[in-house]
Amino acid sequence: MATLTNVTFGGTAWIPQFVQSINQTKCIGCGRCFKACGRDVLALKALNDEGEWVEDEDDEEIERKVMTIANRDKCIGCEACSRVCPKNCYTHESLN
Repeated sequence: MATLTNVTFGGTAWIPQFVQSINQTKCIGCGRCFKACGRDVLALKALNDEGEWVEDEDDEEIERKVMTIANRDKCIGCEACSRVCPKNCYTHESLN
């Protein structure tokens, strides 16, 4: 299988690393990664105290919010999300 390699503007070879998972136990829901990603890959979702997903409208049930991968196919492999994550929640992989 061929390696997907890109080149930066300066000519440096670069292998994209695509988002694979987010450690939701470590995630504090700060939203930094969401702001860094302009590709609509991520979504902030709410959890209740039992760890079940709840709709944002149910504010009284929300225990905390965590980031999720909403559109993995839109990831371009830039790793901007993980570079700004204060808790190192992201796992990335190349297409190899």
